[in-house]
Amino acid sequence: MKIASFNVENLFDRAKAFNDDTAAAKKVVKLEAELNTIFEQPVYSAADKDRILSIMKETGILKSDNGPYLLLRKIRGKLINRPKSGTGYTIDADGRGDWVGWAELKTAHVNARAVMNTGRVLRDVNADILAVVEAEHRVALKQFSDYVLDQVGGTPYEHVMLIDGNDDRGIDVGLMTRKGYPIGLMRSHIHDVNGEGKAVFSRDCPEYCVHTPDGEKIWVLPNHFKSKFGGNDPVSQAKRTLQAERTAEIYNGLLSEGNQNIVVLGDLNDTPESAPIQALLTSTDLRDISEHPSFNTGSYPGKGTYDAGRDNQKIDYLLLSPALFNRVTAGGIFRKGAWPGARARRWDVYPELEKEIHAASDHHLIWCEII
Repeated sequence: MKIASFNVENLFDRAKAFNDDTAAAKKVVKLEAELNTIFEQPVYSAADKDRILSIMKETGILKSDNGPYLLLRKIRGKLINRPKSGTGYTIDADGRGDWVGWAELKTAHVNARAVMNTGRVLRDVNADILAVVEAEHRVALKQFSDYVLDQVGGTPYEHVMLIDGNDDRGIDVGLMTRKGYPIGLMRSHIHDVNGEGKAVFSRDCPEYCVHTPDGEKIWVLPNHFKSKFGGNDPVSQAKRTLQAERTAEIYNGLLSEGNQNIVVLGDLNDTPESAPIQALLTSTDLRDISEHPSFNTGSYPGKGTYDAGRDNQKIDYLLLSPALFNRVTAGGIFRKGAWPGARARRWDVYPELEKEIHAASDHHLIWCEII
């Protein structure tokens, strides 16, 4: 059986700010989150109103609801007064009860060739159990499997599941399994909260019990920890730390119930030596597939799973319980759909990958085979 994880960076639509590698675009992501946090407050102080106006100006939605990267959605009530003179803007709403609305990141279609290259990656790896990171929703994941995989000569997945998570940008984790590997019991952790009542997981850490043709049960925990996009500040680090600790608790809980075949996989958004994810890497008995003697990085020697594939760019993981790790026969990184660099091409790619925009993802798929 082959197990794999791939951050596909959305299958069809993606936030425009994620596509632009500029300081302004990265900052918008943080400002959108801050703005929505203020919007949810029951009462807006004078300082809150000043901050709302400041963020709206910086993100280009002060004069209009439609900015370069951000939209202001207003459903009911009035948030802002925009004089015809173009000056003297004021926040009319005094709190959450005065209006219904929010700010959201604008999306743009993913390049069509990139979508097809994503299909080629999944076709060639042909995993039996595939964790998908950054899929928009279950319907998109199912359509991708049914139509795109078929178009590139692959076999659509029999079972496709995705539980909508906590990220309002359409960044979810899902699971696709082949015929003979039905998905049984499912448990979501979107409602797990910290001491302040805030969600632990940026997306989710779902538990999927996959049944194999041999009658075994494999517990699969796909994950996508807090991103460093826009900065790796102490808040982001603390969030990943909490996510790693909670994932470790879930893993240990499964072990205590007598389950031996468990895999934690996905984009943890941090490197192996980083403090935030040590709860998973060193405080459990999980084993990283990259530690296995059979692990193959291909023609490029780096163990990195992101961008240029350097060792210090390893942020995607496939962590196995000892029972599964002891059954590994092969593992590695599949890079054929990733941009190899414009000049010194680091690895072979599909002929259809002619420009960076054609890349299936800026992440590299990670996989293992288990007897």
